[in-house]
Amino acid sequence: MQNSLATLLIVDDEPSIRQLLSQMLNEIGYRARCAEDGFTALREIRNEAPQLLLSDLRMPGMSGFELLSVVRRRFPAIQTIAMSGSFSGNEVPSGVAADAFYQKGSSLLALMRIIEGLPQIERQTHQLASNEMPLWIHRNSHDYSPGAYVTIACPECLRTFPQTLDTGQQKRKTNCIYCRTLIHYAIVPPADRMPLQVFQNNAAVIPIRQSASISSY
Repeated sequence: MQNSLATLLIVDDEPSIRQLLSQMLNEIGYRARCAEDGFTALREIRNEAPQLLLSDLRMPGMSGFELLSVVRRRFPAIQTIAMSGSFSGNEVPSGVAADAFYQKGSSLLALMRIIEGLPQIERQTHQLASNEMPLWIHRNSHDYSPGAYVTIACPECLRTFPQTLDTGQQKRKTNCIYCRTLIHYAIVPPADRMPLQVFQNNAAVIPIRQSASISSY
């Protein structure tokens, strides 16, 4: 990877490490910025996707193990380097979704060699859906009491959380309790209560057959 104007995101919960790495990398031509944990990193990626992500593995909140897995799924074009002081050697720890591994405490020269030796892997960039496109969610049961709830899977951090339903519009919005991403969602009506016009204004219209029950969208 050429370092001229290449963009990096350094993710580590230790301020001293973030400052040291960003200062050294900026001095040699990279455009480096920092995030203190996985959730902050996802917000930074949403604002501007870097070419390279350098992430610690052990962090509070969302760990590097989780972050790297989410990035591989959501932003596969970003090349990733895992770093940790808990593992030794140059091999990526088993199960970690990273292209390379940097042992904390090693020299900057070692890090540069890892960056320059990253394989040129062409991974398809996923087109991110509009934040205002609702997630269609089934109720967990046929309970329509005020305390009924649904389970929402955040499209940003991929974590799930319960959301209590109130009476109101079919289309709703909430914030992920983990990464605070604004999520627009809508409740799939039961088949026996679904009007034929329910999906009329959606980009994709799903035909409804009288003999078929609707299971998912």
